[in-house]
Amino acid sequence: MDAARPVAVEVADRYGHFARDEAPGRSALYAEWAAGVASDPPVAALLGRIAAAHRQPPLVFAVTRMLGAPEASYRAWAEWVLAHAEAVVAECAARSLQTNEPLRCAALLPALSGIDGPIALLEIGASAGLCLYPDRYSYRYRGGPDLDPAAGVSPVVLESALVGDPALRIPEILWRGGIDLAPLNAADADDRRFLTSLVWPGEEGRRRRIEAALDVVAADPPVLVRGDATERGVLELLARQAPPDATLVITTPGVLPHIPRAGRDLLIAHIADLDAVWISIDPPGLALDGVTPVDSAWTRFVLRRNGTALAAVDPLGGFVEWRRED
Repeated sequence: MDAARPVAVEVADRYGHFARDEAPGRSALYAEWAAGVASDPPVAALLGRIAAAHRQPPLVFAVTRMLGAPEASYRAWAEWVLAHAEAVVAECAARSLQTNEPLRCAALLPALSGIDGPIALLEIGASAGLCLYPDRYSYRYRGGPDLDPAAGVSPVVLESALVGDPALRIPEILWRGGIDLAPLNAADADDRRFLTSLVWPGEEGRRRRIEAALDVVAADPPVLVRGDATERGVLELLARQAPPDATLVITTPGVLPHIPRAGRDLLIAHIADLDAVWISIDPPGLALDGVTPVDSAWTRFVLRRNGTALAAVDPLGGFVEWRRED
């Protein structure tokens, strides 16, 4: 940021961009709110009190909704925000964007299905742990099979499009653990409200899916650790808790792009030091230490197992295009 440029102007530009290029087609309400902030100097100045890493439009809007802001016109929302300024600034400072979407399990399942079980599943960037329960969810693949846990149809039904014919099965998972800079508790009312508030207005199906997954997780919590997995010993310490008779599988679904290159290389080295299978979902152009880049034909996110590209996938699990011959 240009130090000579007023922070309120930076905020107005960022929210204007969000209103024009990010919110349309997904949330008309967020587009209206962001456009309002961009043309409202007092509100932009207020949001400028929040550190840049914590004032992204989706995070600010989610926090205000969590705290009780009305899902109404921009003017009604802005009046509420100005009346609750201190609470908004404090809560935004304590929160970060966390995309904990259980539908990602539909993208992970083709890679998990090729691993001999039982499995000890460990996720880096786990948030509340909703992606640690691929064995507890039902799957409905358009163009592929319907899969259910042994107990029957799950309250969490994941719908995804499938191209290709990977061998798919529900994995057997003995243990689940996760590392996150700010893990959420699926049984905590405030954490649940925050995570569901991150769902944009209008995405009611997604909200119901997350709520159902939170219930699954709360009934049988994973081992969640607060920490930075790039630091030496953090990943190893949690991995030691996994049962020795299970195959340790470490997943990094969409988290590596948010880690600076040096930390990313360290994390990959820590994973390589363990006797584990590594499953990742990353943008095709992301530089990964020791992993051969995919060619220019890959324009979607890449599902990999131990560095080998398996499928092109939607990063949130909406489709899988299998590209590897078994």
